[in-house]
Order: sequence, then C-alpha cells, then structure tokens
Amino acid sequence: MYRRRRLLGLGLALLLVLLLVRGCSAVVGNGGEEAASDEAAVPELPRGGREILPRNRVVAYYGAPQDPELGVLGTAPLNVSARRLEARAREFSRPGRPAIPAFELIATLAQSAPGDDGLHRLRQTDAVIARHLRAARAAKGLLILDIQPGQSDFLDEVRALERWLVEPDVSLALDPEWHVPEGVQPGSVIGSTDAATVNEVTDYLSRIVRARNLPQKILIVHQFTEDMVSDRNLTRGSPGVAVISNMDGFGTAELKAGVYDRLSVAQPATARLRRRSRDPYNGFKLFFREDTGLMSPRDVLGLDPAPDVVVYE
Repeated sequence: MYRRRRLLGLGLALLLVLLLVRGCSAVVGNGGEEAASDEAAVPELPRGGREILPRNRVVAYYGAPQDPELGVLGTAPLNVSARRLEARAREFSRPGRPAIPAFELIATLAQSAPGDDGLHRLRQTDAVIARHLRAARAAKGLLILDIQPGQSDFLDEVRALERWLVEPDVSLALDPEWHVPEGVQPGSVIGSTDAATVNEVTDYLSRIVRARNLPQKILIVHQFTEDMVSDRNLTRGSPGVAVISNMDGFGTAELKAGVYDRLSVAQPATARLRRRSRDPYNGFKLFFREDTGLMSPRDVLGLDPAPDVVVYE
C-alpha cells in the first residue's frame, strides 16, 4: 500500500518566506473571537461545547495549497472546499453524534531537497496557516495542522506551531511515513515513529490545554503499516487530548477494510466508558484519486468499530 505520490510535493521549488508577524490575533485577523473582550469566558468549540470526541465525529479535507497532488484541500478555493466539506460532513452525522468539518493542512511538508538547515522539511508561512484558520472558522470547523517532519523531530515541529495550538479550534496530526533518520531522503523509504514520541506530543498538547483552559484537542496519528508506530499499543490519550489511530492506506474497499480491521483499536462499549478511557480512537482515510471505488459514508460507518474521524485526501 506504499504508493506515495505525494513526492510531487517533495520536489516543489517553494519560495516561501516566513512572515514575522507579531501576535496571533493580528495574523488571524477577523476570523475568530477576540480574546481581549472576552478573557473571562470559557473557550468553546466552533459549534459549541468543549469535547470533540466521543461527542462528535470529525470529517476532514486533507492537503496543502502548493499543489492539488498534495490532497483535496488544495484543489479549490477555501470557501468552495468548505461548502463541499460541509455537505460531506452532513452525510456522516447521526442522531446524537453530529459531524464537525475540519481542514487538515500540511503545516510541515517533507521535501526531497535538504533545504538550508538540511532537515528535508518546509514549514508553511504564518500567512498560509492564518488563511486556513480563517476559512475553518467561517465554516465553524476545526483546523488540524499536519506534520511531515522529514529529518526533523516531531516535537520540534510541534513546538514551532505553538502560537496556533493555543487557539481553541486548532488540533494536530502526525504523519510518521515522512519521518526518516539522518542521511535518508523522505519518500525513499516508509518512515516511522514510536509510541514514546506520540505520547510526548500528547502530553505537550495536554499541558497547553490545561494552561489555557482550552476545549479538547485531537491528535491524529496516520498509519498504514503496523511498524509505522512501534509499540503502538502503548500510545495513549492525556487530559484534554484524544489520540486517533488513523488508517491511512488506499486501495479497494475490501483491502482498506482489512487493514482497518488489523490496525483499529478496540473501543469500550459505551460512550461513558470511552470518556474515561485513554485508549486511542479510530480514524479512516479515503482517497478521491487512488482508492478503487470510493467507499460511501454508509460503507465507512459500517466498519466495526465505526471510525471517529474520517479524512479525505
């Protein structure tokens, strides 16, 4: 299932200049609530409440604006993508469990070229992230920042995004496929990480949530082989952070369901028990181009267990 045609993104000669913009609210502009006039209020999610999972299901569009080959999020203007995503999310809503739309932006993009620092990764500018956050807020959805770290460390890339992660509607995703050791070019092998790294990122996010009294955040961990996350049975949630093990492979519905069956995490029987559990939730990825016969929302929700997060690339 190792396809990985996103290497087009690795060869892009992107001349992005990091913008030195002071203050997160200045960058985001009029996209969301201003903290100055509402400091005493308890921040909530865009559609109300403070819990994403298991109260809701998340349906996301994945990609980056540099090229359509990076995912569906880069194939249309953001307002158009938002309308399409909203319609798609409604198909996954069920009584008692609404679906929240989300943009999953590749915020750190693995590169074939080493770059100035030799880490084979490119960070999106603040302006790009701010534009996607404004669009997500206009749609009353979430922004999920995805990390393809190249030869960098996951936690270093997470720390670089902290100015965005302190926002109540911004979550995170890790893409171990694109994490490789020094001397290895991203895309030449399937990368990996381990449970200790995932838990380190989870705890970092949890500290942000607690310090700022933020709503729950999600941490998506993409995976399509069992060894992409070593000791994966040791990954766990943390207060204020729900971890999602996301099945990331493409192919036929039968093949995808088989991989999901192997990689999905057994869930407690009731929502009340799930709220107490630190076990990861389950996610499922669909590919508009690479999948052979795109599975319908009904097909996806027919998986056992039904995914808590659904991502379209």
